[in-house]
Amino acid sequence: MDDLRSLQEAAERTMLVAFFDLTRYARATKGYNTRQLFALMSDYYEWVGERIEGAGGVVVKFVGDAALVVFSEQRVDAGALALLALKEEGDRWLGQRGLQCEHIVKAHFGPVTCGPIGTQSDKRFDVFGETVNIAATLRSNGIACTPQLFRQLASSTRKHFKKHTPPVVYIPLDERHRD
Repeated sequence: MDDLRSLQEAAERTMLVAFFDLTRYARATKGYNTRQLFALMSDYYEWVGERIEGAGGVVVKFVGDAALVVFSEQRVDAGALALLALKEEGDRWLGQRGLQCEHIVKAHFGPVTCGPIGTQSDKRFDVFGETVNIAATLRSNGIACTPQLFRQLASSTRKHFKKHTPPVVYIPLDERHRD
């Protein structure tokens, strides 16, 4: 995998793009003062980074309790497995801290344009394109991936998902249908 953060200019890539956020986050952290909330999220961001980066992915950005992450085309299986682990282990991590939150994960696969973008003095890696928009607007009750992502997965990774309609998305085998 090429080091995406070292790109010096915009480049087209095909990637796994995923968004996740926490359900009931505002309610779960209501009694926290700003210092406690900052410390919690600092620990959480590091925890997420270890899982995503450890699987060869990039945390593009955090926005409060949400994040945008990407995996290169070569790391699509590792990425899908990392997202499954993030959901399971992350929900447990939150519970151990007394937070009644769960991860909602949405993932798609397709072309993006990525590279450094920002103000003149502060450019950071980011991704843009219809693939990002589809991932952001995908419906999920836990983890959902589009057929485009599912078709990229090796058969051993596909076994962790099942078809869910309508619209067609794939969810973990142990997640029940809620629509």
